Amino acid sequence: MQAETSRRNFLRSVGVAGGAGVLYSTMGAMGLAPVPTATAAPYRAPSESDFNLAGRHGRKKVVILGAGVAGLAAAYELGKAGYDCRILEAKDRSGGRNWTARGGTSETDLDGRTQRARFSDGQYMNCGPGRLPQSHVTLDYCRELGVPLEAFVNANADAYIYHENVPALGGKPMRWRTAKADVYGHISELLAKATDQGALDAALTKDDKDRLIAFLQSFGAIKGKADGFKYTGGSRRGYTVEPGAAHEKGTVLGNVPSVSDVLASGVGQRFAFEFGYDQAMMMFQPVGGMDAIPKALERAVGRHRITYGAWATGVANVPGGVEVSWKDGRGREQVERADFCVVATPPQIAARLRHNLGDAVTSALKTPVPISVGKIGLEYRRRWWELDDHMYGGVVPTDLDLATLWFPSYGYQGRRGTVIGYYNFGAAADAYGKLTPEERTKRAVDQGAKVFGDRYRTELDASFSVAWHRTPGIEGGWVGWPNQDGPEYKLLNQPQGNVYFAGDWLSYVIAWQHGAFTSARKVVTEIHQRVMAA
Repeated sequence: MQAETSRRNFLRSVGVAGGAGVLYSTMGAMGLAPVPTATAAPYRAPSESDFNLAGRHGRKKVVILGAGVAGLAAAYELGKAGYDCRILEAKDRSGGRNWTARGGTSETDLDGRTQRARFSDGQYMNCGPGRLPQSHVTLDYCRELGVPLEAFVNANADAYIYHENVPALGGKPMRWRTAKADVYGHISELLAKATDQGALDAALTKDDKDRLIAFLQSFGAIKGKADGFKYTGGSRRGYTVEPGAAHEKGTVLGNVPSVSDVLASGVGQRFAFEFGYDQAMMMFQPVGGMDAIPKALERAVGRHRITYGAWATGVANVPGGVEVSWKDGRGREQVERADFCVVATPPQIAARLRHNLGDAVTSALKTPVPISVGKIGLEYRRRWWELDDHMYGGVVPTDLDLATLWFPSYGYQGRRGTVIGYYNFGAAADAYGKLTPEERTKRAVDQGAKVFGDRYRTELDASFSVAWHRTPGIEGGWVGWPNQDGPEYKLLNQPQGNVYFAGDWLSYVIAWQHGAFTSARKVVTEIHQRVMAA
């Protein structure tokens, strides 16, 4: 208690002598407040003690536009220090693009087409984000908020690759393990031969070459020098008959394709996916659906602090703070006064707000390009991918307009299961988005049946699709910046009077919740520093 009293007295003395700015910097040096540094310092949330230690009283009011992950996170973090936060959300739910469809979920798109999901109990589709990398701060929030996690199978050796429009090996699904064994094997054979024949003598010593060849023999399962470093297949490719009891040694998958056919098939282009920093296993998902994250944030913020069905129409800097205008469900105009406003909507939505922030802000908000993205969930009465194919989860890439198919990472060995029948972008998403929900399902099933046969059609029980670029209040899966080093990106990452912008689109982790969380943290830190230094 004496130490605490001494510390408070010291800080009060600093405040009297140097003012609030010097006081706050001193608190930062003592580890009591966040202070910007040249390097990315660990985030420290605002706290009630920041005000107490500074001998300050009174809390500021913040209006936040959008109850997506960025808006919820901003309210959650500011709330730790007692800020009076109010969130205005146009839709009737929290989460923004973090949206999980279940039985009874209903949505009407910009074209006036209404869908109602008929998924059975326990089945769902994550319409937006569906996987969480280990390195992302999203996992920290799951821990802090008590959101249980389970593994998400991003890469599965028993999943398939399907290429139709290729010069060789097209029109038939190939197991991921088989494709990888053939690509690695043939490339290893070529590199081992080139090394042995002196092609790399200028770059490698004799010891280097010996070590490289030893690595290639292990990496590609190739023969030794006496056999010309030949790749001949093997058990890595899989079995047509599994090894079993007694004398059943198994039958290794045969018909090893030539190196020319393997290269022409293009399957090797798919492996880079596994090495992507944000895509590498292990990956995770919340138990029961991705929307467990915004639901937990909503509970932490307080449901009473969020107004749903509130369509923001304008924001303006006014003497002493900001003024936000919005329309309620009956179309009545409302006005909200606050000290600060955080605009946490997609930029294409924010660009339509009436404001007095200047033409440069409007132009900057129109600079990032919304990306068309589509998804469909297909519920099957039988988990045929497990029963028939022994495939438990995983992503199946194709060169069809489906792009990728995702097999569920939950409900293993259950009776039913829900497959993401397409997750596509750009022109393919635009094409599906123009169709009615029924037409989307038919097209997706017809294409998917090329990969998995008629069971893909006959076992289907329910479907639900989303075209993010045709979804009110969002109008895009994410955005692409022509240049994140340009003046527009820089401008929107700076406060415009008492108005701040936040979202994954103001990060270098666009389309991930990590980007939304870190952008919100940045804005929260800036507001809190400003309040403390005032």
